[in-house]
Formats: sequence, C-alpha cells, structure tokens
Amino acid sequence: MGLKLNRSGLAEAQGVSLPTIDRWVKDGMPVGQRGSRGVEWVFDLADVIRWRIERATADANAGAPDDLAAIEKRTAQAKMLTAELELAKKKGEVAPVRDFERAQAKVFAQIRANVMNVPQRCVIQLLGETDETIFKDKLRKELTLALQAAAEADLTLEDEDDDSEGDD
Repeated sequence: MGLKLNRSGLAEAQGVSLPTIDRWVKDGMPVGQRGSRGVEWVFDLADVIRWRIERATADANAGAPDDLAAIEKRTAQAKMLTAELELAKKKGEVAPVRDFERAQAKVFAQIRANVMNVPQRCVIQLLGETDETIFKDKLRKELTLALQAAAEADLTLEDEDDDSEGDD
C-alpha cells in the first residue's frame, strides 16, 4: 500500500496539473475512491506509479516487433526496398535530391532572367499608351513569351562536379 492522496496532492506529487489527473482517470488510472460532492478523491500513489510505468512500457514497445519472425520479415522488406531503389537509380527513374535542387535552381534562374528582361523589351511599346487594356495585354504577352522561352530552354544538367560523385 502506498501513500493515499487526493487529486491536488497527486498532481503535486507527480508534477502535473489537475486536468492531467482527470485525463489519466479517463485513461484508466487506478482510483481508490471516486470523488463527488463533499467526498474527496483518493489515489494510492504506489498504484498510480505502477500504472504510469506500465503505460510508459507499453508506449515504448508499441509498434516494435516482439518475435524473431516479424523482425526477419521487416529486414527482408527493407532489403527488397533497397534493391528496388538501386534498380530505379540504374534505370534513371530516381535521382539524388541534390540533382533535383540544382535543376530546379537552373529553371528558376532562367525564368527570373527572362521575366527581368520584360521591362526593357516592352518599354518602347508602352510609351505613351493610355489604354489600360492594351497596356495589360502587351505586358501579358511579354510575360507569356518570357515563360515560354524558359520552358523551352535547354536546362540539362551537365556533370559539373564529376569529382564529387561519391558525395551522395
């Protein structure tokens, strides 16, 4: 038998709030006596500590295989996934994230360069223009041309850093 505590005493002993104690009760924490009007809650501290240890142990073991067959199955699955990934790399179906990031940076640089050239390409066309519709239409066409040029640009990645292939 452990020390008998009320709700606030248990909260203080466990270093938690009263709502936490209430939640633990709902989760199945052992109660010596349920409280009601004029009747205090009573908890056995030793029972509560045992309950918390059991919960912590169960939470720590959740999802972990507990038999050798399950472990071997997961190991075989991991080996299979690794082999499939290696095959996909050889087929060129996947690439390192670094390569994707470099390609994406090139695409954005091309888009930026094309869009930044729009003002100088259309400033002469727009000088003196007072019709908002025509102004917007010309700008839209220039921006569309800039984006199309970026989409059609040859942005293949050369092997810029052949000496860093082993850095995967």
